[in-house]
Amino acid sequence: MKEGYIFVARKGCSDDGILHVQEAIERGAIAIVVDRNEEVNFETSTEITLITVPDGRRFISHASAKLAGNPSESMTIIAVTGTNGKTTVTHFIGQLMAMLGEQAAVIGTTGLFMNGRKVIIDMPEMTTLPAEFLHPLLRKCVDEGMQYIVMEASSLGLSTSRLDHCKIDIGVFLNIGVDHYEEHGSKEAYIAAKKRLTTMARELVVNADDRQCVKLVNGANRPVHYFNELMVAGRVVPYNLYPINLPGKHNRLNALAAVAVLQRLGFDQHKVLPLCNRLELPEGRLQRLDGGDVTVYIDYAHTPDALQTVLASLTEESTGELITVFGCGGNRDKGKRPQMGMVAATYSSKVFITSDNPRNEEPSSIIEEILMGINCESEKIDVELDRRTAIQKAVCYAKDGDVVLIAGKGHEKTQQVGQELLTFSDYDVAQAALREKRK
Repeated sequence: MKEGYIFVARKGCSDDGILHVQEAIERGAIAIVVDRNEEVNFETSTEITLITVPDGRRFISHASAKLAGNPSESMTIIAVTGTNGKTTVTHFIGQLMAMLGEQAAVIGTTGLFMNGRKVIIDMPEMTTLPAEFLHPLLRKCVDEGMQYIVMEASSLGLSTSRLDHCKIDIGVFLNIGVDHYEEHGSKEAYIAAKKRLTTMARELVVNADDRQCVKLVNGANRPVHYFNELMVAGRVVPYNLYPINLPGKHNRLNALAAVAVLQRLGFDQHKVLPLCNRLELPEGRLQRLDGGDVTVYIDYAHTPDALQTVLASLTEESTGELITVFGCGGNRDKGKRPQMGMVAATYSSKVFITSDNPRNEEPSSIIEEILMGINCESEKIDVELDRRTAIQKAVCYAKDGDVVLIAGKGHEKTQQVGQELLTFSDYDVAQAALREKRK
């Protein structure tokens, strides 16, 4: 809060803005916005405007867009949603745009990229930015000459009105899996949040092979265009004519999702498809480290579906044993923990179960819930609370020809333990372990 600011007193999960009105005024607020018919008490010697609105979040969204000059109306905006693959698909679209000479920015989990180059900017590390950050960032993109914006649309971003006053030209539906159920209150509320994009985008691009996505867009009163591993917007894409050299079948699907978007934007798919062989996976998405005869992959997979997809892909490509290191985040969906344990044990020769971002939960309790899904010999499972040690153990255990997957954190450079945010990179730790192994 600074001099001349407007203070929106929203009720959150653990605090209430109304309790901080007096402090906001003392810091210079000139107006207070509330979204409840509740008496607001404060003392001040200056005149303060009190505004009542139906929804505080939507007011923030509306005001942020207006104050930034409605920048979304000056660009073509693509919003990508799905339980898994949002980051990869947005980056693929951005890379293809750059190859075609178009000015495009990508906004999402890994930050801001303009024409393929990362831009260091002070913004929250969130999949979908809150409106008060998003619209000024869109204004910056307009000022930098960006014509296209490709952004990740998370279920939480959609349900909390972060994109309500952002003009969206194309909405992309990749898949619906297990994630964020507890944060939304139920599976149904999670799906309903995703469905909001069907009413916000001018037209939709949808994965034809995901039954939940197809069901979600059924009855949408706007054009719907489908894609799958063999089809882009109703047109067959033969494997032999357009091979896509990316690890995992799911990444071919991600590439074709990107092609489908460009096709809807008016680009010739036969010119776009050959460019897919130049696509590069974003940081932390099946990111490969070669350690002589042992290969390590870093991946962000933190849902049962994502972990299964990645492990299935690596199983097909691996000639030796598949060793998996993973954990589950604290203060998040507990229901997926045993499921991820079962998936890891099913596909892997050896599993090291460790901490992810335990946050305010006890790491050992999270691991106990993961173990509830595992029904196999104990020799296959190794529990190591310390993530650094778990990675080191996994790399040391690997023999020539083996593959080690370190899943869950991907590109992240920190680990949240309690209220502490510790510096931690799976990539750096694995790289150091491989160096030590080669000595």
